[in-house]
Amino acid sequence: MPVPRRFDRQPPERDPTRINERIRVPEVRLIDETGQQVGIMKTQDALRQAQERDLDLVEVAPEAKPPVCRILDYSKYKYEQNQKQKAARKHQTQINVREIKFRPKIAQHDYDTKKGHVERFLKARDKVKVTIMFRGREMAHPERGEMILNRLAEDLGELATIEQRPQQDGRNMTMMLAPTRTAAEDEAAAAAANDHKAAEERAKPQQKPAGSAEPAAIDPNQI
Repeated sequence: MPVPRRFDRQPPERDPTRINERIRVPEVRLIDETGQQVGIMKTQDALRQAQERDLDLVEVAPEAKPPVCRILDYSKYKYEQNQKQKAARKHQTQINVREIKFRPKIAQHDYDTKKGHVERFLKARDKVKVTIMFRGREMAHPERGEMILNRLAEDLGELATIEQRPQQDGRNMTMMLAPTRTAAEDEAAAAAANDHKAAEERAKPQQKPAGSAEPAAIDPNQI
């Protein structure tokens, strides 16, 4: 016999903003739909004014005494707020921290490969935590790890800036690299150039197929 599925019975999140009949205080400070302060009045009178304008009475400052309410189209207001929040999230720069590990006796080929990974992370605007792992007797020569880290920072000087200098942490030595502003600006400029080029392509007049000619103008004297 199949086991019945368990449904999430938690009620949907309710909008905490109090509007219209949900405003239970006896009086409010009213702001009309044009942004002008009307003054303190009974809540029922403020609600009546909102209904006469086919709008909503919305509590915008519940902490005030009395609470501040405004007359507006709440559905439109909520939609505009959501659009602003989406735009703000879209323009937020999310920084990820990647980690890549080296050994003190790393071979040149492995070094070049790992350096390529770090370069790719930096171009993607990620920070990179570079770790040198020491084992056994390698702990007696921490300068080898510091030499590798300094070499890496020098090789990637055009893409990275040292956010945290090499420092020993037990058996590991770490350094934090962050993408330079120049690298971020170059990527943004390249994206803007691509958008501009695409816009120019769309704005170009469409070429007429070969063999199609403009109709000859009619001489009114020949009619």
